[in-house]
Amino acid sequence: MSARTTMSPLLVRAGLVSAVALATVGGTLVAPGASADAEAASSSAAALRIAASKKGSPYKYGATGPYRFDCSGLTLYSFKRAGKRLPRTAAAQYNRTRHLSASARRLGDLVFFHSRRGVYHVGIYAGNGKIWHAPRPGTVVRLERIWSRSVSYGRVR
Repeated sequence: MSARTTMSPLLVRAGLVSAVALATVGGTLVAPGASADAEAASSSAAALRIAASKKGSPYKYGATGPYRFDCSGLTLYSFKRAGKRLPRTAAAQYNRTRHLSASARRLGDLVFFHSRRGVYHVGIYAGNGKIWHAPRPGTVVRLERIWSRSVSYGRVR
């Protein structure tokens, strides 16, 4: 008998179980309106893992993988492999995401870098103020600290 089958009668009797407890026993959280957020979190976590797996891949302008990437090519590739569609450029990706405050950001959210001309760079938030990204020609995909205050955050729907 699986943990999920064993837990079901207990969950019904308890009436309320925290998401942490459900995650601990491998259950699934089912709450009104939670499925879209849970799906987004799952896709974002998968995209983050995929981006991290590309560590060391060379930067190439316009490249979308699987062996070379530019910044938006890495995010496009990572989310596509995680089952989500994104447009090609950083600016178009910014326009397609749900915008968030810094305090609401989660692992796997996109981090957009801005200048007066608009969005010029994108990476995937990895926690602790760091992103996975393909920085520029002559570099490789890597984990790096966010270096600017001119950033915004977006969640892929």
